[in-house]
Amino acid sequence: MLLENLSLLFFKNYEEASLSFSEHINCFIGDNGSGKTNLLDAIYYLSMTRSAFPGTEAQSVKQGEDFFMVKGRFEVEGSKHTVQVSLKQGQKKTVMHNKVLYEKMSEHIGRFPVVLISPYDTDLIREGSEERRRYFDSLISQLNHAYLEQLIQYNHILKQRNSLLKQFAERHYYDQEYLQVLNEQLVPLGEQLAQERQNFLQEFIPIFQKHYHHISGSSEEVSLTYKSQLEEDGFAQKLRQAERKDLALQRTTVGPHKDDFVFLMDGNPVKSFGSQGQQKSYVIALKLAHFEVVDQRQHHKPLLLLDDIFDRLDEKRITQLMQMVAAHTFGQIFLTDTHLERTDKILEGLSESIRRFEVKEGTVKVIRD
Repeated sequence: MLLENLSLLFFKNYEEASLSFSEHINCFIGDNGSGKTNLLDAIYYLSMTRSAFPGTEAQSVKQGEDFFMVKGRFEVEGSKHTVQVSLKQGQKKTVMHNKVLYEKMSEHIGRFPVVLISPYDTDLIREGSEERRRYFDSLISQLNHAYLEQLIQYNHILKQRNSLLKQFAERHYYDQEYLQVLNEQLVPLGEQLAQERQNFLQEFIPIFQKHYHHISGSSEEVSLTYKSQLEEDGFAQKLRQAERKDLALQRTTVGPHKDDFVFLMDGNPVKSFGSQGQQKSYVIALKLAHFEVVDQRQHHKPLLLLDDIFDRLDEKRITQLMQMVAAHTFGQIFLTDTHLERTDKILEGLSESIRRFEVKEGTVKVIRD
């Protein structure tokens, strides 16, 4: 799979931009704050219909404008696909595939997969369970459309249930029958999500462990587990047991939306016992396993986005990654860096197809092929 070109209009700090890409390695070179990462985010939008980074959709619109547009053309096994993502302030975001508007944006997820490795990846370790759930839900959704639909339905019913719990408190009444109806809709979806997450890890963990040992060269044993509230009792029983607490707190306190993925090293939490280097190796291995699983399932390599890794990773980890690039483990790669000379040195001899772009304050141009 290749992304042949990219067009931007009023996206973040870009008024307008149009780029054509190399089929292997594409480098965005510029100072911090120039807009390099925004180009990676635009590519992420084409694949996932949303930003890779926290914030509101409106923040993707260039200051002073009222809409943005991101457009790109993919080539997949000889077939051309044009994708366009647009947002106008105050209106619903739209996604088009070959000029046809999706009725549901979820239909697009997984068609053009992408993997991003960024300096913020260690947030998966340092932050709370929500960050890890979001990551694995996004990964599984790229591979399993049924899971994505179940997740959307679950979150919709969960929102209804939480709204009802707030109404009970505000209006001083209690409708047990209506609450039970929502419970009965929520339970099968929640149990299916929890089971699919558990099933996915059985496939994912051995691949992750392989990549960790390759990247780190270390002997420590790493793993991850899915910590679900539904392991001991069924979801329906959990909801009944938590009903008084839910009514008091006005929100649903049990379910897969509260579960966690626990990252382990030699049986201990990586967050507490892993060094900074070990934590970096851990999250890179997660992303490389992410890449491999998608490649195996989809039978084409995802786009690989590398954001400022030369600034944030030590020489050993960069060398291991570049060895994989040289072995053509990856397909098309997009990376950002602040120093052209460093980029050229690291990539020397790795590929005959490298395109370098200079990024300056919201403008971008080819400087060398």
